[in-house]
Amino acid sequence: MVRVNAATTDPLARIAELSGVGEAVDEARTVVDRLLGHRVLRRRSADVSLESALRGAHASAVLDGADVSLEQVRAGEADDARVKGALRVSGELGRLVETWPKAPRQVLARLHTLAAADALTGEGADRLGRPRTGGEAAQDPSGLGAPPSPIEVEARLEALGALLERRSSAPALVVSAVVHGELMALRPFGWGDGLVARAAERLVLIERGLDPKSLAAPELGHEQRREGYTEGLRSYLTGTPEGVRAWVLHCCAAVADGARDSLATCEALKRG
Repeated sequence: MVRVNAATTDPLARIAELSGVGEAVDEARTVVDRLLGHRVLRRRSADVSLESALRGAHASAVLDGADVSLEQVRAGEADDARVKGALRVSGELGRLVETWPKAPRQVLARLHTLAAADALTGEGADRLGRPRTGGEAAQDPSGLGAPPSPIEVEARLEALGALLERRSSAPALVVSAVVHGELMALRPFGWGDGLVARAAERLVLIERGLDPKSLAAPELGHEQRREGYTEGLRSYLTGTPEGVRAWVLHCCAAVADGARDSLATCEALKRG
Protein backbone atom coordinates (compact mmCIF):
# COMPACT_ATOMS: atom_id res chain seq x y z
CA MET A 1 0.00 0.00 0.00
CA VAL A 2 1.18 3.52 -0.70
CA ARG A 3 2.58 5.00 2.48
CA VAL A 4 1.68 8.66 2.29
CA ASN A 5 4.35 10.61 4.14
CA ALA A 6 3.53 14.24 4.82
CA ALA A 7 7.25 15.00 5.06
CA THR A 8 7.92 13.79 1.53
CA THR A 9 7.79 16.42 -1.19
CA ASP A 10 4.92 15.61 -3.56
CA PRO A 11 5.04 11.78 -3.55
CA LEU A 12 2.19 11.67 -6.08
CA ALA A 13 4.35 13.48 -8.63
CA ARG A 14 6.88 10.67 -8.31
CA ILE A 15 4.17 8.13 -9.12
CA ALA A 16 3.38 10.14 -12.26
CA GLU A 17 7.00 9.58 -13.36
CA LEU A 18 6.76 5.78 -13.27
CA SER A 19 7.21 4.00 -16.59
CA GLY A 20 4.13 4.13 -18.80
CA VAL A 21 2.07 6.31 -16.51
CA GLY A 22 2.54 9.50 -18.51
CA GLU A 23 1.46 7.76 -21.70
CA ALA A 24 -1.61 6.22 -20.04
CA VAL A 25 -2.58 9.61 -18.59
CA ASP A 26 -2.26 11.25 -22.00
CA GLU A 27 -4.34 8.56 -23.70
CA ALA A 28 -7.15 8.84 -21.15
CA ARG A 29 -7.07 12.64 -21.25
CA THR A 30 -7.37 12.54 -25.05
CA VAL A 31 -10.58 10.51 -24.84
CA VAL A 32 -12.01 12.76 -22.13
CA ASP A 33 -11.13 15.87 -24.15
CA ARG A 34 -12.90 14.38 -27.16
CA LEU A 35 -15.97 13.88 -24.99
CA LEU A 36 -15.81 17.44 -23.63
CA GLY A 37 -15.65 18.78 -27.17
CA HIS A 38 -18.71 16.93 -28.48
CA ARG A 39 -21.21 19.26 -30.12
CA VAL A 40 -24.19 17.71 -28.33
CA LEU A 41 -22.92 19.10 -25.02
CA ARG A 42 -23.72 22.63 -26.15
CA ARG A 43 -27.38 21.85 -25.54
CA ARG A 44 -27.55 18.53 -23.71
CA SER A 45 -24.63 18.41 -21.26
CA ALA A 46 -27.01 18.01 -18.30
CA ASP A 47 -28.61 14.98 -19.95
CA VAL A 48 -25.22 13.35 -20.57
CA SER A 49 -24.10 14.07 -17.02
CA LEU A 50 -27.31 12.59 -15.61
CA GLU A 51 -26.94 9.43 -17.69
CA SER A 52 -23.30 9.14 -16.65
CA ALA A 53 -24.27 9.48 -12.99
CA LEU A 54 -26.92 6.78 -13.32
CA ARG A 55 -24.67 4.35 -15.14
CA GLY A 56 -21.78 5.04 -12.80
CA ALA A 57 -23.92 4.51 -9.69
CA HIS A 58 -25.21 1.21 -11.04
CA ALA A 59 -21.70 0.01 -11.86
CA SER A 60 -20.38 1.01 -8.44
CA ALA A 61 -23.20 -0.84 -6.67
CA VAL A 62 -22.56 -3.95 -8.78
CA LEU A 63 -18.88 -3.85 -7.85
CA ASP A 64 -19.97 -3.89 -4.20
CA GLY A 65 -22.14 -6.96 -4.78
CA ALA A 66 -25.54 -5.66 -5.90
CA ASP A 67 -27.37 -7.97 -8.30
CA VAL A 68 -29.56 -5.54 -10.24
CA SER A 69 -29.83 -4.47 -13.86
CA LEU A 70 -29.37 -0.97 -15.19
CA GLU A 71 -32.97 -1.08 -16.36
CA GLN A 72 -34.16 -1.78 -12.80
CA VAL A 73 -32.14 1.14 -11.50
CA ARG A 74 -33.44 3.43 -14.22
CA ALA A 75 -37.02 2.44 -13.40
CA GLY A 76 -36.51 2.94 -9.66
CA GLU A 77 -37.15 -0.75 -9.01
CA ALA A 78 -33.83 -1.64 -7.34
CA ASP A 79 -34.53 -2.22 -3.63
CA ASP A 80 -30.89 -2.60 -2.64
CA ALA A 81 -29.07 -0.50 -0.04
CA ARG A 82 -25.95 -0.37 -2.22
CA VAL A 83 -27.85 0.97 -5.21
CA LYS A 84 -29.71 3.55 -3.13
CA GLY A 85 -26.46 4.64 -1.52
CA ALA A 86 -24.62 4.89 -4.82
CA LEU A 87 -27.40 7.01 -6.30
CA ARG A 88 -27.42 9.37 -3.31
CA VAL A 89 -23.64 9.75 -3.46
CA SER A 90 -23.73 10.41 -7.19
CA GLY A 91 -26.42 13.04 -6.78
CA GLU A 92 -24.46 15.07 -4.25
CA LEU A 93 -20.95 15.07 -5.75
CA GLY A 94 -21.44 18.48 -7.35
CA ARG A 95 -22.18 20.07 -3.98
CA LEU A 96 -19.02 18.60 -2.45
CA VAL A 97 -16.52 19.82 -5.04
CA GLU A 98 -15.73 23.11 -3.33
CA THR A 99 -15.22 21.52 0.09
CA TRP A 100 -13.11 18.58 -1.09
CA PRO A 101 -9.69 20.28 -1.46
CA LYS A 102 -10.11 22.14 1.84
CA ALA A 103 -11.56 19.40 4.02
CA PRO A 104 -11.30 15.99 2.33
CA ARG A 105 -11.98 14.01 5.51
CA GLN A 106 -15.18 15.93 6.07
CA VAL A 107 -16.25 15.08 2.54
CA LEU A 108 -15.38 11.39 3.01
CA ALA A 109 -17.55 11.32 6.13
CA ARG A 110 -20.40 12.87 4.17
CA LEU A 111 -19.97 10.37 1.32
CA HIS A 112 -20.18 7.48 3.75
CA THR A 113 -23.26 8.93 5.41
CA LEU A 114 -24.95 9.09 2.02
CA ALA A 115 -23.70 5.66 0.91
CA ALA A 116 -24.65 3.73 4.04
CA ALA A 117 -27.86 5.44 5.18
CA ASP A 118 -30.04 2.45 4.20
CA ALA A 119 -27.61 -0.17 5.50
CA LEU A 120 -26.66 1.24 8.90
CA THR A 121 -29.93 1.96 10.64
CA GLY A 122 -31.18 1.83 14.22
CA GLU A 123 -28.29 1.34 16.62
CA GLY A 124 -25.86 1.20 13.68
CA ALA A 125 -26.73 4.72 12.54
CA ASP A 126 -24.10 6.21 14.83
CA ARG A 127 -21.46 4.58 12.62
CA LEU A 128 -22.41 6.74 9.64
CA GLY A 129 -19.45 8.86 8.56
CA ARG A 130 -17.26 7.54 11.35
CA PRO A 131 -14.17 5.36 10.80
CA ARG A 132 -14.53 1.85 12.21
CA THR A 133 -13.22 0.93 15.62
CA GLY A 134 -11.46 -2.21 16.82
CA GLY A 135 -14.67 -4.14 17.35
CA GLU A 136 -16.13 -3.45 13.91
CA ALA A 137 -15.56 -5.70 10.91
CA ALA A 138 -14.95 -4.45 7.38
CA GLN A 139 -16.79 -5.96 4.43
CA ASP A 140 -14.60 -7.23 1.60
CA PRO A 141 -16.59 -7.52 -1.65
CA SER A 142 -13.39 -7.33 -3.73
CA GLY A 143 -11.67 -10.13 -1.81
CA LEU A 144 -8.66 -8.06 -0.71
CA GLY A 145 -8.14 -9.73 2.66
CA ALA A 146 -7.93 -8.26 6.13
CA PRO A 147 -7.75 -4.45 6.23
CA PRO A 148 -5.36 -2.40 8.39
CA SER A 149 -6.14 -1.81 12.05
CA PRO A 150 -8.23 1.20 13.05
CA ILE A 151 -5.10 2.87 14.45
CA GLU A 152 -3.31 2.56 11.12
CA VAL A 153 -6.43 3.65 9.26
CA GLU A 154 -6.62 6.84 11.30
CA ALA A 155 -2.96 7.68 10.69
CA ARG A 156 -3.17 7.06 6.96
CA LEU A 157 -6.43 8.95 6.54
CA GLU A 158 -4.80 11.90 8.26
CA ALA A 159 -1.78 11.68 5.97
CA LEU A 160 -3.95 11.36 2.87
CA GLY A 161 -6.00 14.37 3.89
CA ALA A 162 -2.86 16.44 4.49
CA LEU A 163 -1.47 15.43 1.12
CA LEU A 164 -4.65 16.42 -0.70
CA GLU A 165 -4.81 19.75 1.07
CA ARG A 166 -1.23 20.51 -0.04
CA ARG A 167 -2.17 20.12 -3.73
CA SER A 168 0.05 17.82 -5.74
CA SER A 169 1.44 18.76 -9.12
CA ALA A 170 0.61 15.24 -10.35
CA PRO A 171 -2.09 14.83 -13.02
CA ALA A 172 -5.67 14.45 -11.83
CA LEU A 173 -5.73 10.85 -13.07
CA VAL A 174 -2.82 9.91 -10.82
CA VAL A 175 -4.25 11.70 -7.79
CA SER A 176 -7.69 10.12 -8.29
CA ALA A 177 -6.20 6.63 -8.70
CA VAL A 178 -4.20 6.92 -5.47
CA VAL A 179 -7.18 8.28 -3.53
CA HIS A 180 -9.32 5.40 -4.81
CA GLY A 181 -6.66 2.79 -4.11
CA GLU A 182 -5.83 4.08 -0.65
CA LEU A 183 -9.46 4.14 0.45
CA MET A 184 -9.98 0.61 -0.82
CA ALA A 185 -6.84 -0.52 0.97
CA LEU A 186 -7.97 1.05 4.26
CA ARG A 187 -11.72 0.30 4.07
CA PRO A 188 -12.07 2.93 6.76
CA PHE A 189 -15.81 2.69 7.41
CA GLY A 190 -16.44 -1.06 7.18
CA TRP A 191 -19.55 -0.86 4.95
CA GLY A 192 -19.85 0.94 1.63
CA ASP A 193 -16.13 1.67 1.35
CA GLY A 194 -16.12 0.82 -2.35
CA LEU A 195 -18.96 3.26 -3.01
CA VAL A 196 -17.02 5.96 -1.14
CA ALA A 197 -13.70 5.20 -2.84
CA ARG A 198 -15.11 5.29 -6.35
CA ALA A 199 -17.06 8.47 -5.62
CA ALA A 200 -13.87 10.08 -4.27
CA GLU A 201 -12.03 9.13 -7.47
CA ARG A 202 -14.71 10.83 -9.55
CA LEU A 203 -14.72 13.84 -7.24
CA VAL A 204 -10.99 14.36 -7.79
CA LEU A 205 -11.50 14.29 -11.56
CA ILE A 206 -14.23 16.92 -11.28
CA GLU A 207 -12.48 19.19 -8.79
CA ARG A 208 -9.13 19.12 -10.58
CA GLY A 209 -10.71 20.05 -13.90
CA LEU A 210 -10.19 16.91 -15.97
CA ASP A 211 -13.95 16.31 -16.16
CA PRO A 212 -15.58 19.40 -14.59
CA LYS A 213 -19.14 18.48 -15.62
CA SER A 214 -18.83 14.85 -14.46
CA LEU A 215 -19.56 13.44 -17.89
CA ALA A 216 -17.37 10.33 -17.82
CA ALA A 217 -18.16 7.33 -15.59
CA PRO A 218 -14.95 5.68 -14.37
CA GLU A 219 -17.07 3.34 -12.20
CA LEU A 220 -18.41 1.85 -15.42
CA GLY A 221 -14.88 1.27 -16.67
CA HIS A 222 -13.95 -0.48 -13.43
CA GLU A 223 -17.03 -2.70 -13.67
CA GLN A 224 -16.37 -3.56 -17.32
CA ARG A 225 -12.79 -4.45 -16.38
CA ARG A 226 -13.81 -6.18 -13.16
CA GLU A 227 -11.03 -8.78 -13.18
CA GLY A 228 -8.46 -6.07 -13.85
CA TYR A 229 -10.02 -3.96 -11.10
CA THR A 230 -9.44 -6.64 -8.48
CA GLU A 231 -5.98 -7.46 -9.80
CA GLY A 232 -5.08 -3.77 -9.86
CA LEU A 233 -6.18 -3.27 -6.27
CA ARG A 234 -4.15 -6.27 -5.15
CA SER A 235 -1.17 -4.81 -6.98
CA TYR A 236 -1.68 -1.51 -5.19
CA LEU A 237 -1.72 -3.31 -1.85
CA THR A 238 1.84 -4.49 -2.41
CA GLY A 239 3.02 -0.89 -2.06
CA THR A 240 5.74 -1.47 -4.66
CA PRO A 241 6.34 0.97 -7.53
CA GLU A 242 5.33 -1.80 -9.95
CA GLY A 243 2.12 -2.49 -8.05
CA VAL A 244 1.12 1.15 -7.80
CA ARG A 245 1.95 1.64 -11.47
CA ALA A 246 -0.31 -1.29 -12.46
CA TRP A 247 -3.18 0.22 -10.48
CA VAL A 248 -2.77 3.69 -11.99
CA LEU A 249 -2.67 2.21 -15.50
CA HIS A 250 -5.90 0.34 -14.80
CA CYS A 251 -7.58 3.52 -13.52
CA CYS A 252 -6.54 5.48 -16.59
CA ALA A 253 -8.06 2.80 -18.80
CA ALA A 254 -11.27 2.80 -16.73
CA VAL A 255 -11.65 6.57 -17.05
CA ALA A 256 -11.14 6.30 -20.82
CA ASP A 257 -13.78 3.55 -20.98
CA GLY A 258 -16.21 5.73 -19.05
CA ALA A 259 -15.58 8.63 -21.41
CA ARG A 260 -16.15 6.42 -24.45
CA ASP A 261 -19.46 5.27 -23.00
CA SER A 262 -20.55 8.88 -22.60
CA LEU A 263 -19.42 9.61 -26.15
CA ALA A 264 -21.82 6.87 -27.22
CA THR A 265 -24.54 8.63 -25.23
CA CYS A 266 -23.73 11.86 -27.05
CA GLU A 267 -24.01 10.14 -30.41
CA ALA A 268 -27.35 8.61 -29.44
CA LEU A 269 -28.68 12.05 -28.44
CA LYS A 270 -27.35 13.49 -31.69
CA ARG A 271 -29.31 10.93 -33.67
CA GLY A 272 -32.40 11.84 -31.68
